[in-house]
Amino acid sequence: MNTGLQGLAAQLGLDKTENRRLRLAFGLACCDRIGHLLEDAEVVGCLATVRGFLADECSADELDAAAEQARALARAHRGSASIDGSGHAAVSATNAVANAVSGRALEAASYAAYAIVYAYGAYAVRDPAAFQEEFAWQTDALRRLAAAKR
Repeated sequence: MNTGLQGLAAQLGLDKTENRRLRLAFGLACCDRIGHLLEDAEVVGCLATVRGFLADECSADELDAAAEQARALARAHRGSASIDGSGHAAVSATNAVANAVSGRALEAASYAAYAIVYAYGAYAVRDPAAFQEEFAWQTDALRRLAAAKR
């Protein structure tokens, strides 16, 4: 659990309606760090829709459709049959995208961190210290994005 990120999110009111674009931008930033772990071009396409929405090049309806598509792709990922739904890094990366496109930024960050650490090796996910570098990056990224929004 990234307590620093959670504290910053609470301080910023990240879950408020008016912070939707910030949630999307932060979720996208987290997913950009794990893009190399994605196995499905359709999932990558869902991220492109977020980029388009943030650039005012696509509609909220298109974003909602991409969110539904990303959720379906995450549920159908061939690694999703593992006990915890996180059988390997690509599953977690796909779930990060599904959450990011849906505006669930903290959940996206959590899955992205897991994917990054899992990509090092399954043994690493049992070591809380393995997450510290990514957790620090995430907290700093949200702080930078929030400052740029002002």
